Amino acid sequence: MRFCLHVAMAALALASGSGAAHAQQHPQAEAQALDLLKRGIAFRTVAGPGNQTPAYAAYLKQVLVAGGFADSDVEIVPVGDTAYLVARYRGTGKAKGGAKPLLISGHMDVVEAKPADWTRDPFTAVIENGMIYGRGAADMKYDLSTMVATLIDLKRTGFRPARDIVLLLSGDEETSMKTTALMADRFADGEMLLNVDGGGGALDAAGKPTYYGIDGAEKTYADFELTVTNAGGHSSAPRRDNAIYALAHALTRIEAYAFPGEINAITRASWEAEVAQAEPARAAMIRRFLANPQDAEALDALRAEPSLIGQTGTTCVATMLSGGHATNALPQRATANINCRIFPGTPVEAVRETLVKAAAEPGLTIRTLDSGTVASPASPLRADLMGAVTSAIHARFPGVAVVPGMSTGASDSMWFRAKGVPSYGISPMFVTPGQSFAHGLNEKSPLSEIAPSITYYRSVLTALAK
Repeated sequence: MRFCLHVAMAALALASGSGAAHAQQHPQAEAQALDLLKRGIAFRTVAGPGNQTPAYAAYLKQVLVAGGFADSDVEIVPVGDTAYLVARYRGTGKAKGGAKPLLISGHMDVVEAKPADWTRDPFTAVIENGMIYGRGAADMKYDLSTMVATLIDLKRTGFRPARDIVLLLSGDEETSMKTTALMADRFADGEMLLNVDGGGGALDAAGKPTYYGIDGAEKTYADFELTVTNAGGHSSAPRRDNAIYALAHALTRIEAYAFPGEINAITRASWEAEVAQAEPARAAMIRRFLANPQDAEALDALRAEPSLIGQTGTTCVATMLSGGHATNALPQRATANINCRIFPGTPVEAVRETLVKAAAEPGLTIRTLDSGTVASPASPLRADLMGAVTSAIHARFPGVAVVPGMSTGASDSMWFRAKGVPSYGISPMFVTPGQSFAHGLNEKSPLSEIAPSITYYRSVLTALAK
């Protein structure tokens, strides 16, 4: 996953400067980050035969140990055809209010990329016109490389955190997330998790920053299979109990059902930031929704916009359909998939039960498919986290809006939130929306973000590891 920001915030155009010059540069770390990124793209860390994630983890361990980490503090744990990596930056144990570790998460795997479809070899880093191309250039070997280079730079310059900083790199975030679940079980004692695979800033067409988003919550992903079965028969003798018709009736009722509007602290903050810049009619509807999430007219207006509907509550939509076995036979089975993005705090089973009631079709069964995800609550808007991130962002772009938001996608953060660890997407990268092509063809990122990323990470880590 990459850039899981509140899509609607792209409409903002908040006043900000063109960006202050960085007070401090870190040339060694910048050079190492670029080298790590180029070498990292070359590892084909794709699930399935030939998965090079364990080899990539071994390479990262070698780099971390060479950069000052004790060999015993960098661990690679095999899991099936992949692995996860743990690197512990040991602190003094004198943190204010206790010394629970500060966790940092990211993932080493990438989605598949077929060379025949790309203009360039997806697993060979190519630099053109200030951009680096390759699978993982955006999602997420860029942030992984700048974070690793930052931790090594902190070691090089003698920084001693008051609490342990633990880097956790999963090996299957793009697929089953088994490694993430294992790490969340193991490190449920964390003070908080900083996920560098989430959050980020947006630039307008002129290259000026419009806002910076922190992911403080995410919706639960769930797929439900709807099935109607029937004895079937010859198409020349149709009966009333037709499996396809029954399924169609159920889908029509589900389409008509409206899940209730919902708000939490994270989405309220993002809505309030948007209402300040929205045109009058939209602003009025947002205010009504904030005052009463069950205001039907406001809900209808906001849900009519694809960029806003996901922020108003749980959403479900039909995504796949199949039925019948022959053109001249009555269908014996008809199935459909309903994909839901569930508002934080709502159990998956409760949504399944809601679909059953909404469908109201005799003989219909609805089962939850294994999605490799877990429900998670929204994280609190911690003053220390918000202060550290805002300070680091404003050092680069004074006055730019720093807005918490809810991701409608899925990331490693949910597994830690489910274990009670507050988790936040805090990538420092600023890009023009739609520029990176994460998961798509010719994925790329601007090299100009390496230097400010390292400055940002140093600022945030030194502030939060006290």
